[in-house]
Amino acid sequence: MKPFPDNSGYIAGVDEAGRGPLAGPVIAAAVILNEANSIAGLADSKTLSASRREELALLIRERALCWALGRAEVEEIDRLNILQASLLAMKRAVEALSMTPLLVLVDGNQAPEVGYPVQTVVRGDASVPAISAASILAKVARDAEMRLLDSRFPGYGFSKHKGYPTAAHLQALEIQGVSSIHRRTFGPVRQLLDKL
Repeated sequence: MKPFPDNSGYIAGVDEAGRGPLAGPVIAAAVILNEANSIAGLADSKTLSASRREELALLIRERALCWALGRAEVEEIDRLNILQASLLAMKRAVEALSMTPLLVLVDGNQAPEVGYPVQTVVRGDASVPAISAASILAKVARDAEMRLLDSRFPGYGFSKHKGYPTAAHLQALEIQGVSSIHRRTFGPVRQLLDKL
């Protein structure tokens, strides 16, 4: 495989957040970094503290040449499946960029269909700065959304677990039932609905 070109300039990094949760949208980000204004400390968002992600997200939004978010809603996740919905969110993020990328580097081994050359990079969120930046923006945006949904759907604890299947979330589901933002095709939610 050829080495990756410098992942700044007109090369977009793409990643998503929210494939594993039982509730809420999946959100993707696309970022074209500015090689003349680099950002120290970019890494896989999962390895960073929430406060560090927030700090880096601010720097990314300020210093990147451009960035954009894309999303797929719960209804789309249930209709398409989570992989296809994730790819759709990525496609929407890339298409929302204000600049045209020469190359799109996508975390993982599956790529969305976009009108530009695409390369997948397994563990790219840990090895390609533009993908790390996208990982951070997607995670920060999704976490913020889940905090908002916590106020609209109290009692589930979305601000704490962000929709992931923690013991507290599963217990809340049992007590409160399935909300409109729960993914009905995901195992624990589907099992609850099957009992009704």
